[in-house]
Amino acid sequence: MVDPSARAEQPECETPSDADLLPAELRSWMRLLAAAGAVEQQLRSRVKDAMGISHDEFLVLCLLADQPGSRLRMTQIAELLGRPKTRLTYQVACLQRAGLITRMSACGDRRGIEVALTEKARRLLGESSRPLADAVSEAIAQTACSQGYSQLHDFLPGVPDTERQAAHPQDPPR
Repeated sequence: MVDPSARAEQPECETPSDADLLPAELRSWMRLLAAAGAVEQQLRSRVKDAMGISHDEFLVLCLLADQPGSRLRMTQIAELLGRPKTRLTYQVACLQRAGLITRMSACGDRRGIEVALTEKARRLLGESSRPLADAVSEAIAQTACSQGYSQLHDFLPGVPDTERQAAHPQDPPR
C-alpha cells in the first residue's frame, strides 16, 4: 500500500526560454504586425467619420496620393496592398461612385485600367490627413509603450532621437 503522506517525486521539467522560441526576425515581424493592427483599429472608425469611406478604400486613396501623378494601374494597387483584384475592383467602384477617383484605360494598353485621384479626393485628404496621421502616431506610441517595443518609435517621424533616447536609454543612438 502507498503511503499517502509520501510525495511522488516529480521530474524536473526543463522549459525553453521564451527568447529561444522565435528568432529575432520573427519576433520583430510580430511586433510590426501588432503595431499595424493597433493603427488599423485606431483608424477604422476615424476614417469612416472623417471621410465617409472604409479603411480599405482609404488605403487606396493614400497609395494613389503617394504616387507621381496620383495615379496607378489596378494591378499595381492590388500588388502593393496585397489585395485580391476582385476585392479591389469593388473598392475602386465605391470610390468612383463617391467621386474620389476616376478610372481610365492605361496609356498604351487598352486592357489595363488606371485609377487617379479627383480634386474632391485631394481636398478630402487635405482636410482629413493631419488628424488621421496624429491617430497613427498615437497608436504606434501606445503600442510601443505598452509592449516595450522601443524600435516602433522609429516609425514616428516627429519624435526626435533625443526623446527616443530619454525614453529608452538602453537603445544605441542612430
